[in-house]
Order: sequence, then structure tokens, then C-alpha cells
Amino acid sequence: MAVAIYPGSFDPVTKGHVDIAERAAALFDEVIVAVYAAPPKQLMFSTEKRVELLKKALSHLSNVRVESFTGLTVEFAKKLKADVLVRGLRMSSDFEREFEMAQMNKRLAPDMELVCFMTRSGYEFVSSSLLKEISELGGAIDEFVPKEVAAAMKEKFGYKNR
Repeated sequence: MAVAIYPGSFDPVTKGHVDIAERAAALFDEVIVAVYAAPPKQLMFSTEKRVELLKKALSHLSNVRVESFTGLTVEFAKKLKADVLVRGLRMSSDFEREFEMAQMNKRLAPDMELVCFMTRSGYEFVSSSLLKEISELGGAIDEFVPKEVAAAMKEKFGYKNR
């Protein structure tokens, strides 16, 4: 049975993240979307809220589950008996960062494979940090995030009717 882990901070989860999870779910027996609880950046949502939003956004995928983790991704993957790491690539800068991480992960977990999905057209410019900024300034983000995420972001920034 092929088990894949799709790690990230998912703060907030975007439709691009959902697309990667859907495509991974079509290839692997089980996909574990792993929410990193302590990324080295300012978080908008708590770990619990990010897990909750992902569970709602991915509820249509029967072979996908969402869990939070801390520590090294490859150690969490080993613990869950996952043999594949899934990542999404939006642009060349993503490739450079993912390539570097893949080389280190291969040293730490030689049996772990990496599968990268190229972002579908229309999502290549969407980043969580950009969406946070747009939302904080009152801009429309509904086309880029699942409806539950848009509602949570609107509530977070204090406007409910935009």
C-alpha cells in the first residue's frame, strides 16, 4: 500500500493546496496531509484551526486524512509508515527550495521518495502570504480559497459582509 504525506503549514489552505491533495489522492492509497504545528513564521490560524479547515476542505476525499505534527517531516513520515513525500511547485523559486530539501531528506531517509506536482494554471501565483495580505486589507479572496477558509479569514480580520 502506497502511503504519501503532504506536509505544509497551510496557513491558510488554498485551492491550490486542495488541488495537490486531490491529485495525490488519485495516485496513492492513502494521503496524510500533515500540518506543521510550529513553522518559523507568523501564523494567522492556530494549528487546531488549520487542521479543522483542511478537514472541511478535503472531506470529499475518502483516502485523505489530516494530522498535525512537530519536528522533522521525514521522522513524522517514518512514524506513519509513509514512503512518499508530496510537494507542490508553483514557480522556479519553489523548485530550488524543494530540490535542496529533497536532497537533505534523501540523506535523512534514503527510502523516502519525493513526488512533486506542478501547480495547475490559475494557481501558480497564489501564495498563502499574499492571500493573508489581501484579506487583511479587505480584498476579495474567495476565488483562491475554499469557502470555509474565506469565511474564517473574513471573521479573523473583522469584516463579515464583504
